Amino acid sequence: MSAAPETETAVAAPSRPARRTIIVRHPLVIRITHWVNVLGLSVMLMSGLQIFNAHPALDWGNISTFEHPFLSMTAMMGADGKPVGVTTVFGHSFNTTGVLGLSTSEGRPTARGFPDWATIPSYQDLATGRVWHFFFAWVLVLNGLVYLFYALASRHVWRDLIPSGAQLRHIGRDILDHARFRFPKGEAAKHYNVLQKLAYLGVIFVVLPLIVLAGLCLSPQVGADYPWLVALFGGRQSARTIHFLCATALVLFVLVHVFMVLVSGVWNNLRSMITGRYVIEGEAHER
Repeated sequence: MSAAPETETAVAAPSRPARRTIIVRHPLVIRITHWVNVLGLSVMLMSGLQIFNAHPALDWGNISTFEHPFLSMTAMMGADGKPVGVTTVFGHSFNTTGVLGLSTSEGRPTARGFPDWATIPSYQDLATGRVWHFFFAWVLVLNGLVYLFYALASRHVWRDLIPSGAQLRHIGRDILDHARFRFPKGEAAKHYNVLQKLAYLGVIFVVLPLIVLAGLCLSPQVGADYPWLVALFGGRQSARTIHFLCATALVLFVLVHVFMVLVSGVWNNLRSMITGRYVIEGEAHER
């Protein structure tokens, strides 16, 4: 009786652990200007809401009629005789009691556009809000000039922010990967992806210039000296609306930015913006 033929059993080779590489992702100038922006934008936003509360409505044109704004936050008496906060957008009204239009201040309901915890100062004071807003506006302008000079001198804009043709052709795949929380590893993680590049370019070269120019139009002195600038925006109320919408776009950008930092590795991202060090997780290689 012949012996059974020998068979070979395939044994999977043990996989090597993913390689870790530490790189300097953000130079010192980028890190400093980033954190100055965090402070400045926070104060600008909160003091801007204080200024908005002096007239919590948005109009279009040169003069506000106070009759048909396309956005307003007001307080009124409800059917039960109690005050309610109402936000109206393009003629559609929503009950926003407790947050917009009517909120609790010093233990009692108070009519104001945004609540006191969202404004600087917390109490209603237009003059102080303007002082905070204008001071930090100059802080941000100077900080932005430092960043822009460095970005141009070091070719940071062309090297790190301008998307390549290949990246633009695969933008659909990048959107899908982000929706599935699949983030780049290895060599691809060393560079900004196409969505980051487009977002940063839009903020730096579209939103920020618009918000600065529209904000300047709200100054009576600027309006008197450069009436063509106010006319370019369609009037002071139009400039105020554009300023508000650009600020809203910045807030949305920051919220998405913070969310992506949290889901893609909060400590790794935070450390890279404090010390510059960023850990690249390589793909696992099989022997």
